[in-house]
Amino acid sequence: MENIIKIYDNAIGISFQWTHIETDLTQIIFRDIGFHLSEEELELFTDKITEAKFQKQCKNCDMGPNCKSILLQTPLSKVTLAVSLSELQQIEDLLKGTLFQVKLNKYINDICKN
Repeated sequence: MENIIKIYDNAIGISFQWTHIETDLTQIIFRDIGFHLSEEELELFTDKITEAKFQKQCKNCDMGPNCKSILLQTPLSKVTLAVSLSELQQIEDLLKGTLFQVKLNKYINDICKN
């Protein structure tokens, strides 16, 4: 873990940047999935979560709150994830926390350059 700079984490995952790679991309990992995303893609992913919240949930489902009936579109147009409502909320927290920290770091770095 010494090759990363942790940005944000919660119960479902972690976001970080690699120290040995010169890039503005952020690594987001949750469940067993990893995404390497730009700030714009992080914002797009957050928008996709907002859209997914309007999907109808299963009624009388035997799986209850663990039902993965929500289809979450990712910034990669050919990749969609099946998630539960609780996972969707945790992914949203992970992405919003990451975006906040990325933008804050960028702002602080810009101020320190001047």
